[in-house]
Amino acid sequence: MSRKAFASSADLGEKEQTLEVLADGVYALTAEGDPNVGAIEGEDFLVCFEALATPVAARDWLATLREHTGKPVRYLVLSHYHAVRVLGASAFDADVIVAHENTRALVAERGKQDWESEFGRMPRLAKQADSVPGLTWPTLTFSDRLTIDLGGDRGDLVLQYCGRGHTEGDIVAWLPRHRILFAGDLVEAQAALYTGDAFHREWAEGTLDRVRAFGADALVGGRGAVSRGREAVEEAIEQTRHFLRVMIDEVGAVHARGGTLKDAFERTHAALRGRYGRWPIFEHCLPFDVSRLWDELSGIERPVIWTAARDREVWDQLQG
Repeated sequence: MSRKAFASSADLGEKEQTLEVLADGVYALTAEGDPNVGAIEGEDFLVCFEALATPVAARDWLATLREHTGKPVRYLVLSHYHAVRVLGASAFDADVIVAHENTRALVAERGKQDWESEFGRMPRLAKQADSVPGLTWPTLTFSDRLTIDLGGDRGDLVLQYCGRGHTEGDIVAWLPRHRILFAGDLVEAQAALYTGDAFHREWAEGTLDRVRAFGADALVGGRGAVSRGREAVEEAIEQTRHFLRVMIDEVGAVHARGGTLKDAFERTHAALRGRYGRWPIFEHCLPFDVSRLWDELSGIERPVIWTAARDREVWDQLQG
């Protein structure tokens, strides 16, 4: 394989953003494989889902949202901790920042390192990086389930922990009234998976089973287009599961026979490239994905902290 530019450092072109109104007062902003964000109107407030990488990037999203509603942001919900998902939080001026208790622990444990790592990997997303005032800290956490009363006749928004998956702390946001699920990075629709902080086997089985059990009629994944209709939702969930299972099978086979990490990467790359190779961030993610799964199969329970230096070492070893 020829040498590739580090991670997404060469991906500098602007992506076309698309605002989709999924139901009355329910919004999703997608951008050709860039991180998705969303918002749900309460009677007299907003719940925003995800915060983007910087306050400047977040303000652009809020300007688009303000073309539809002027309600203040009461809740900012973070599906998990990765820097490009959360460091724009200050732009929302939210009363409450909500996340899983494990997510808050991850910010404390590895927040600074992840910030440096992700901004190095994805410089285009770090729009005016110097506008970030510091780490984003949740002000309200929960362990299993949290329900937000949207007021009036708008029903509830249910925040649910489905188990370890993309990270230790992923949550989803479920609107029973409209059967719409904001799944964060637990599900991707026509976008490759990043699994560098994942628990692959748990994600592929119990966690995705619990996501599937919602029976959503529309699903907003972490990246890619909105999945509309039960068939499309099922397809997105099963695509995510298939990507994980292929990785587990291919890396597992090399690990079991005493091969090398490089062998595992090349075998997995070959197995996935035909179906997923043209999808956003495939080449970027796969070295970090395989490295984490190799560690997991080697008995390293929790993901090793990614740093800018470790990123480069793994990249040079596998994609160099």
